[in-house]
Amino acid sequence: MYVQRDGEGKLVCVSREPTATCDEFMAPDDQELLFFLSDGNERNEQSQFHASDLAFVRVLEDVLDLLMDKGVISFTDLPDAARRKIMDRQSLRRRYNEVDLVGDDDPLI
Repeated sequence: MYVQRDGEGKLVCVSREPTATCDEFMAPDDQELLFFLSDGNERNEQSQFHASDLAFVRVLEDVLDLLMDKGVISFTDLPDAARRKIMDRQSLRRRYNEVDLVGDDDPLI
């Protein structure tokens, strides 16, 4: 997502594509962006919880990758349902990264 800020640094506009005014890239799961998209309603705890879940899922993916890379666990140690979900998520991430919709350049840990 690309955003525009006002003179005080607050988000005022969001675009899926870079524009003349929306030229700052922001990850789709960025807390500030999700807060802006929820109309700035601080009481909207569900939106904040969802944003936290998105960020935490990415952390869990990185932890699983790290544990498997270090040989602490193997992919086959995981239950079938977990393996299917991981493979589905990896497939989605690859497809989105091909069109650069999800920022995946840096691992979180």
